[in-house]
Amino acid sequence: MTENLRVIIADDEKSSRDLIENYVTRYCQNLEIIAKAEDARQAVELIKKHKPDLVFLDVEMPFGNAFDVLEQTGEVDYHTIFITAYSDYAIKALNYSAAYYILKPISIDELVASVDKVKELSKENNFSELKKVLQQNLGNEGIQRIVLPNQNGFEIVNSNDIIRISGNGNYSDLYLTNGVKKTVSKILKYFESLEKNANFLRIHKSHIINTDHISAYKKGRGGSLIMCDGNEVEVAASKKSELMEVLGF
Repeated sequence: MTENLRVIIADDEKSSRDLIENYVTRYCQNLEIIAKAEDARQAVELIKKHKPDLVFLDVEMPFGNAFDVLEQTGEVDYHTIFITAYSDYAIKALNYSAAYYILKPISIDELVASVDKVKELSKENNFSELKKVLQQNLGNEGIQRIVLPNQNGFEIVNSNDIIRISGNGNYSDLYLTNGVKKTVSKILKYFESLEKNANFLRIHKSHIINTDHISAYKKGRGGSLIMCDGNEVEVAASKKSELMEVLGF
């Protein structure tokens, strides 16, 4: 017999709390709703009291946000499905951390799919590490670590270890300082938010580079960069002035 996942719903909108409860009750098996919170402060209290397996957590609530709740309940291990209506940066951070989220207005299919993913993840018992990655990525230092799904689960890459990312159709190739190339099924646009980090810059429609790993620049209309691994990367003419400014020229 499959053990039920104990669930808390935290959302400041009563209509959203009721909708999630309705969908969970009708369409999700082996979930038991044990409490509901209407603000961040109450969510923290209920999580510490009940120690749930899963929390549906609205990103923006009174008395704090979802990430304040994570920080204040760090000692409790639980899965999180985030509920959000906006905040592009938060969504990027969630994506890079392999976290699950549902956009408002909430759809049945998205909710059920997220719950199924959490059930699968709970078998692997690795959500504590994923939560740490998410908290780091939501700090003021930009995206620090990226979770890359693979056939066996996932691996975590430090953003500072990325030399460059090159687009390859529907895939992207990440070149790392240890000489390894990782290919992931994400288009290059997926990684654009790395440019919020001071050391990442898109220099071409097909390349995002880590400026910390530039070894040399070769002149030309746009020119090209020699990276620390010896590879040469073309610079688009339209990106040359921005690159020179970043490099202090």
